[in-house]
Amino acid sequence: MVIVMKPNAPQEVIEKIKKKMESLGCQVHMSQGENYFLLGLVGDTSRIDPSQIEANQHVDKLLRVQHPFKLASRHFHPEDSIIEVDGLKIGGGNVTVIAGPCSVESEEQLMTIANAVKIEGAQMLRGGAFKPRTSPYSFQGMGEEGLKLLKKAKEVTGMPIVTEVMCQDTFDIVEEYADILQIGARNMQNFPLLKRAGKSNKPILLKRGLSATIEELLMSAEYIMAEGNSKVILCERGIRTFETYTRNTLDLSAVPMIKELSHLPIIIDPSHATGKWSMVEPLSKGAIAVGADGLIIEVHHQPEMAMSDGAQSLKPAKFAKLMRAIERIAAI
Repeated sequence: MVIVMKPNAPQEVIEKIKKKMESLGCQVHMSQGENYFLLGLVGDTSRIDPSQIEANQHVDKLLRVQHPFKLASRHFHPEDSIIEVDGLKIGGGNVTVIAGPCSVESEEQLMTIANAVKIEGAQMLRGGAFKPRTSPYSFQGMGEEGLKLLKKAKEVTGMPIVTEVMCQDTFDIVEEYADILQIGARNMQNFPLLKRAGKSNKPILLKRGLSATIEELLMSAEYIMAEGNSKVILCERGIRTFETYTRNTLDLSAVPMIKELSHLPIIIDPSHATGKWSMVEPLSKGAIAVGADGLIIEVHHQPEMAMSDGAQSLKPAKFAKLMRAIERIAAI
């Protein structure tokens, strides 16, 4: 339920209603815009008498939120959320490009790629230190040593770091190094991990699960937000379908749909969507055209030598070409 206050409602009245709702067992989340003030109620609202609230002369109306996700709903927060990281803004019409290797392999590899993507206009650097792999025999990442290299790359380039956190056991150490913590597709419904992310003060990049619906993605975001962390960035990275020519099927319709349902920013991962570097540019163009708030792209200077996902990684020259293309589309 959302209580919409009339413009210029006295603060003491708002506080009185807030305390009353809390006494009835609800959590109250306040949202204020240029011409509105909302009280979003989460919890059991069965004890609330709507007629008593509507009788208040400073209340404009009541809205019942039908979606199971409340905090992530646009009803609770009509304006787009903007997530700030080191002065950079994600959401609200800004187009943010996160680029870098799938995994950190060495200092030389990371620094070469970091400097290349920085020159071409990437605002943030991605790189996996802990890697979830389908096979237990595949390269699992460099762990803390990889995190240290990412920190060094940030010191050199000035780009904030985006890296994946896989479990609660390593959460604290990843949180120490990362500017944005990524929760991957396989962990989208790892609810203990989501709750731990909700207690962090760092932004969370939440990827859609391989077979997850849009509602399930937003409910996973709700887990994080319900614990107190409202800095959630959604990521569409392709879902599993019957198609076999591509690694996954990129669902670009998720962008306008999520924009309608939620205030959270959403970015696109075109690299994991198909697993083919040749499809990254056209899908990136489409993503920006339908309103995505940014892209997360895998780049490698020697993809044929990459320890993971070389087939979907762009070489720096291809990344440069992509950046010029999406700049033109974003301007439109």
